[in-house]
Amino acid sequence: MIERALISVFYKEGILEFAKFLQNRGVEIISTGGTFKYLKENGIGVVEVSDVTGFDEILDGRVKTLHPIIHSGILAIRDNKEHMDTIKAKNINPIDIVIVNLYPFFEKVDADLNFDEKVEFIDIGGPTMLRAAAKNFQDVLVLSDTNDYKNVMEQIEKTGDVDYNTRKTCAGKVFNLMSAYDGAISRFFLSDVEYPEYYSMSYKKAMDLRYGENPHQTAAFYTATTGKAAMKDYEQLNGKELSYNNFKDMDIAWKTVWEFDEIACCGLKHNTPCGVAIADNVYDAYLRAFAGDSVSIFGGIIAFNTAVDKKTAEEMVKIFFEIVIAPDFDEDALEVLKKKKNLRVIKCAVKPSDNFDLAKVDGGILVQSIDKDLVSEVKVVTEAKPTEKEMQDMLFGMKVVKLVKSNAVLLAKDGRTIAIGGGSVNRIWPTEEALKRAEEKGELEGAVFVSDAYFPFGDVVAEIAKYGIKAIVQPGGSINDQLSIDECNKHGISMVFTGLRHFKH
Repeated sequence: MIERALISVFYKEGILEFAKFLQNRGVEIISTGGTFKYLKENGIGVVEVSDVTGFDEILDGRVKTLHPIIHSGILAIRDNKEHMDTIKAKNINPIDIVIVNLYPFFEKVDADLNFDEKVEFIDIGGPTMLRAAAKNFQDVLVLSDTNDYKNVMEQIEKTGDVDYNTRKTCAGKVFNLMSAYDGAISRFFLSDVEYPEYYSMSYKKAMDLRYGENPHQTAAFYTATTGKAAMKDYEQLNGKELSYNNFKDMDIAWKTVWEFDEIACCGLKHNTPCGVAIADNVYDAYLRAFAGDSVSIFGGIIAFNTAVDKKTAEEMVKIFFEIVIAPDFDEDALEVLKKKKNLRVIKCAVKPSDNFDLAKVDGGILVQSIDKDLVSEVKVVTEAKPTEKEMQDMLFGMKVVKLVKSNAVLLAKDGRTIAIGGGSVNRIWPTEEALKRAEEKGELEGAVFVSDAYFPFGDVVAEIAKYGIKAIVQPGGSINDQLSIDECNKHGISMVFTGLRHFKH
């Protein structure tokens, strides 16, 4: 039997209709502050909490529902005679429904406020009531999600009550919300602590996905409750809904182009860049990236770190792509791209912002800082020295190879990739593959060879030498570094060590 409800909400969506529904069924409604005023102004008969407790709101509203009369009415177990005799002796009436949503900490933590101002948006009374009601869910219906109002009203209309499963689900939603809310607050307070004792994550479901990595896997997409982020704050301008693999691929393509200050384009397939280039304009950047691997790029993703113009759009629509993502699109370029109804066109004005990388393992997560640094110390270790142009291509290549699956290698020339290899269990196989592809394209001359990690033996250099490559850059750090250095000196190849490995498993 539902006789008494407590309503205290920051977000008023749907609450007036629900309150009217309860009032029409003879339910007594008690409320607080702004909610009390809102309901009363809209003709709802409502009792203020202070009239129930006999205690005025104090400390600028920090203390209003934190009172034994309120919490005894929520926590009393109806089938426990001692509980019921106790609250009856204290003239406390049970509360049957608690409807609460919280101060907007998720939103305000990112607002232009100082630390103390943000702290004031941490809700205390709301979470306390929600948790109490959720613990006693069999006797107290607790609602923290406005989406549940309709279902609850329908059940009460039909049966006069709400079934056990709904009560339990609503209680579960409370603790689910509280874990995210508290997680966001803990990260706010511990922003200077890289690896706290407990790793709290606060994410909210943005959408259900059709399936996961494969059609038989289920999936959903969750976004961080605080902060701006590229894969969260984007705008889809055209095309089908995004899939699990789309998000993963789009993320790497986006991170690749933002490695560069110059105008850059990245073509990506299966979570690995297949063609990357910089240029003086977006059209040339696209053509040069496309030339990096005109076969693999088909059905892939194209990312730019600058606006896309009509000329580039007209060139892109000649083949099939899954996604084009850029900070902006000229109006006439967007008209061209929209002619392909399934092409996902994504506008994103947010640069990559993550500071930590997470990987799930069975029973745990691995957390590491993002691989942001490029080199530790540039050191020429061979008799031959690279030219200034070769050095520029080496640094260009390092920015790309760090986002290719290890063992990652590539050939670069004139600010673009010629061939990329990676994702292998050894380094010699992707080396052979990249060199052969570059040779087939007739683009070996003047190219530099780039590796994400050291060469364990001299065989990689020996293979590179067969193709006439004259400049190599790698991190160094192997106990066998001298073997590679000697092999380079033997063939007149310059080699540069960066001192920083870039594995990407």
